[in-house]
Amino acid sequence: MNYETVIGLEVHVHLKTKSKLFCGCSTEFGSVPNSNICPVCTGQPGALPVLNKKAVEFAVLTGLATNCKIAKHSIFARKNYFYPDLPKNYQISQYELPLCEKVFLEIEIENKIKKIGITRIHLEEDAGKLLHAIGSTELDYSLVDYNRTGIPLLEIVSEPDISSPDEAYQYLTELKAVLRYIGISDCDMEKGSLRCDANISLRLVGEKKLGVKVELKNMNSFKAIRDALNYEIERQKEALNLNEKILQDTRLWDEKSGTTVSMRSKEQAHDYRYFPEPDLVPVEIDEKFLNVIRKNLVELPKDRKKRFIEKFGFSDYDAGVLTSEKSLADYFENCLSLLVTHYPLPVVAKQLSNWITTELLGKLNAENKDITSSPVSSENLAGMIKLISDGTISGKIAKTVFEQMYNTEKTASEIVKEQGLVQISDEKEIEKLVDEAIAENQKAVAEFKSGKQQAIGALVGSVMKKSRGQANPKIVNEILRRKLI
Repeated sequence: MNYETVIGLEVHVHLKTKSKLFCGCSTEFGSVPNSNICPVCTGQPGALPVLNKKAVEFAVLTGLATNCKIAKHSIFARKNYFYPDLPKNYQISQYELPLCEKVFLEIEIENKIKKIGITRIHLEEDAGKLLHAIGSTELDYSLVDYNRTGIPLLEIVSEPDISSPDEAYQYLTELKAVLRYIGISDCDMEKGSLRCDANISLRLVGEKKLGVKVELKNMNSFKAIRDALNYEIERQKEALNLNEKILQDTRLWDEKSGTTVSMRSKEQAHDYRYFPEPDLVPVEIDEKFLNVIRKNLVELPKDRKKRFIEKFGFSDYDAGVLTSEKSLADYFENCLSLLVTHYPLPVVAKQLSNWITTELLGKLNAENKDITSSPVSSENLAGMIKLISDGTISGKIAKTVFEQMYNTEKTASEIVKEQGLVQISDEKEIEKLVDEAIAENQKAVAEFKSGKQQAIGALVGSVMKKSRGQANPKIVNEILRRKLI
């Protein structure tokens, strides 16, 4: 049987506010359990919520960045359910009238552009966190940390437009880039500031009616989401081919076994008994407020990537790497601004791109760091490239200089001066070394004169060795060819 996959994603993002959604408690990650709580976020009788304005601004900014329709009038609702980490036994969320709705996000998959619809973007408070101690003593028990309770969450719900795990991965990558660019969240999945639930069903190719939906949870990386979806597709295919019924349930992803495990039967939306939150007034958004938020919009990753391709002549891949993070793109442009007044733009832009994407990111990635932790500042990298462009140091010497810049945080000029690494460009000095190399490598000379062009490499290598890598390679080649031809 031929089946097609239908996937919808629900992304929850912790907003980067200093205080919680309805109280003044800190949102700091990693605090002592139950130290950032108060009567409001723990649901004490008589405690009333007060809406965090910054959270509303961040939600609206996200809507504008994704071209959503911003609701002029929206309300909060109580979502009722019972769980140990939910102290009020209900969650303040949005239901019928969310802040933002009805738009799409474009992704590129297999060199084609596909639009993934976004149903809604709304605000809600997060629940607490259960810590399970199983098998550690004679008794198994669970503890509750309410520090996370009340932290502002932005829920972004996609339409069921995603057709494969790879599309899901790309959608999440694009969405995360936008959210980090506009600065509303760090989107760190390890800290739980970005979480994703996936709804997946299968149906026969050509069928209009959706299949039975299964929800996937407990996925801590985009790779895990893709792997879990791949597994679930095969599991459901096998069941359908055996005429088994697909149960609508919530399943957890077990990364060790590479399988999904049923957690509970899935609740329907009406089970939550939504009703308007009586302790909060409706949110009214006017044009004046929207204009203030629009001023905080930055150039988004997709637009910046397009500009890098058109302005600097970069490949799609290079432009994609450099614009994947706002901080990385800013680093590149800060560095470039220090160089373009002295050197041709396309040449120096490509040279700078190579140093960043190959040398710098290579070392940072190996240490699991990002560009904000780089020991080589944009000013220092620009300084090194100036030395290369001016002929002060060669590309080979630059690799040594860069290594020491990374380890010591010194400037390239300091390292070159301290270690005497200035490139030798004096023709008379280089000619003397060339004569010595020719005299000592007669076999290579004979091979070159017989037409074997690559034989000159051995002669160049000999000169570079004699000069400890400091001879200007261009001048070395010119003198060698002049003497041998």
